[in-house]
Amino acid sequence: MSTDRIPPGRRSMDFLGSGRRLLGMLRPERGPVLGVLLLGLGGVAMSVLGPKLLGHATDLVLAGVSGGRGTDFGAVGRVLLGALGLFAAAALFGLLQGRLTTVIVQRVTYRLRAESETKLARLPLSHFDGQPRGEILSRTTNDIDNISQTMQQALSQIVTSLLTVVGVLAMMFWISPLLALVALATVPASAVVATVIGKRAQPQFVRQWATTGQLNAHIEEMYTGHALVKVFGRQEEAVRTFDEHNEALYASSFRAQFVSGLMQPAMMFVGNLTYVLVAVIGGLRVTSGAMTIGDIQAFVQYARQFAQPITQVAAMANLLQSGIASAERVFALLDAEEQTPDAAEPLRPEHVRGQVAFEHVAFRYEPRTPLIDDLSLTVEPGQTVAVVGPTGAGKSTLVNLLMRFYEVTGGRITLDGVDIARMSREELRGRVGMVLQDTWLFGGTIAENIAYGAAGADREAVVAAAKATHADRFIRTLPDGYDTVLAEDGEGLSAGEKQLLTIARAWLAESVILILDEATSSVDTRTELLIQRAMARLRAGRTSFVIAHRLSTIRDADVILVMESGRIVEQGSHRTLLAAGGAYAELYEAQFARPGAELSG
Repeated sequence: MSTDRIPPGRRSMDFLGSGRRLLGMLRPERGPVLGVLLLGLGGVAMSVLGPKLLGHATDLVLAGVSGGRGTDFGAVGRVLLGALGLFAAAALFGLLQGRLTTVIVQRVTYRLRAESETKLARLPLSHFDGQPRGEILSRTTNDIDNISQTMQQALSQIVTSLLTVVGVLAMMFWISPLLALVALATVPASAVVATVIGKRAQPQFVRQWATTGQLNAHIEEMYTGHALVKVFGRQEEAVRTFDEHNEALYASSFRAQFVSGLMQPAMMFVGNLTYVLVAVIGGLRVTSGAMTIGDIQAFVQYARQFAQPITQVAAMANLLQSGIASAERVFALLDAEEQTPDAAEPLRPEHVRGQVAFEHVAFRYEPRTPLIDDLSLTVEPGQTVAVVGPTGAGKSTLVNLLMRFYEVTGGRITLDGVDIARMSREELRGRVGMVLQDTWLFGGTIAENIAYGAAGADREAVVAAAKATHADRFIRTLPDGYDTVLAEDGEGLSAGEKQLLTIARAWLAESVILILDEATSSVDTRTELLIQRAMARLRAGRTSFVIAHRLSTIRDADVILVMESGRIVEQGSHRTLLAAGGAYAELYEAQFARPGAELSG
């Protein structure tokens, strides 16, 4: 089973494996990472020497008071100035370390986003068919942002904390090995607390980010389809589904934050035990003359410093677990099975004329459910082939196979005698122009949208394409004409106007093969007639595949294929198929002759 669609709670996270892989992404930044380590080392060294100097200043004051000679404030001042200088240098080192950490993290995040974008381009269409768009968007936006925040906060903090523990421990052993061992005695308790709480918190973060993706998917679907939701009065159901996802996210987030939030108070409790033990035993050693007041003062500060980084790392446990949970989701996307690569030495037709042949083609979306079986068809250059049939007959599947959105499971498809599986996808798709029922426009000017399929097209060519497809009239009524900037997905235009723009785009592309999948389904009758005339000119000299439910749009097709259950049950011209009185004639009568007629079967 693919790791992409694992329901919340079905498996726990591979925390160590995903963490190691995330750290592996720092390899290209070895130099800057070394700089962070050196700056951290310098800053920690300055910080851990400070308490020792302050302890020495305390001893100077006490020596002057107890000796009766008076305090040498000049010496005390020099020591305090030295400590101030150390603390100022430590702050500067920390500032530089934070700056360098930001550079590292942003570079890693940039590469991760680039890898995700490149990966999406290599995934087969089946991957997107099997997942909500909002789920994929969540992985490439929310999860990557969460990884960035985690690395930004954790990288320098963890480095500094580990170096602080080592430096402080060294100073503690220098001052008093006995008290240092006392402080170390509580470390196993800290490790046990961190392990127990961490294991309980991690599955909750897995659920949190999985439910975040599900919620985003629902919101994206409801937003893109908000008109239909209102038309069919399903607002209450949409809100109810949102509430279910929202409550699931609330519950998983609450449990994740609550359980991981126990880490810091538990670690503080262990740290306070260390402080109490050090204070009691240190006091006894001072009274026995084994240590000075200054040394015990410094050691108590070190005991605090020793517990503080451990507590800080523990406090970051929820951040780390959340970040690793997001990392696993992104890695699952990066590890998803890709489409079969193009041939190492791709072929291309010597002379592109537009002959397409399906030779004993078989295909199935699911291994146990055949859809197309032993389909053979030859389309000569310049022919217009119309494909009709009931929903689920396999009409659009033919287009998907021809474009190599899916690969055939048997037989082959050729373009001018060359197996399209041996051609590069870019070469193949560059020969095909498409107009689909679902229009797609991007944020940009109308001219840019029309020229999308023809790189380098000038304004004259764009206007000519718009005039040929009867889009010029409505474009000139807009405030800025061809320079009108469209919102995402062409919001603000009617469905028919958006369809006209996509038809103009296909016109301008001048492809050898043209695919029209319900291309006139969203336009009115008058516009449909105009587009049919434009399409007749557009199809001239091009091999065209027309998928249609409106049989009035395909009467002039050279060949009409009638498909049922993945098989071609009839083929011929409009007149011959009507005369045959078969499936096509039945469909035609249902649409025109007897509107209320029922189809047999």
